[in-house]
Amino acid sequence: MAVAYIIVESKISDPEQFKQYLAASPGVAKAFGGEFLVRGGRIDVLEGDWQPTRMTVLRYPDMATARAMYDSEAYTAVRALRAGATEMFNMVLVEGVDAPVG
Repeated sequence: MAVAYIIVESKISDPEQFKQYLAASPGVAKAFGGEFLVRGGRIDVLEGDWQPTRMTVLRYPDMATARAMYDSEAYTAVRALRAGATEMFNMVLVEGVDAPVG
């Protein structure tokens, strides 16, 4: 079974309010086996004209588990914490490569 990734591009408009989301989201992700790989670090565009202001990448055991996290009551409550705190928030769920390690 292939791992899955949630990839988010966001632009924060209310940093103080967004801090509530930042504090609450890791617990929900972890409860579903999620692991943050990228969370708002420095960005260096290598090709194209895409200029994201903030990126987040999480890894989950599989697509079904990631979707279950997104649809959960716990994450629904966490999403409400960021309402109005971002100018833009795009999120995708993508299946990773199912390849042997090593």
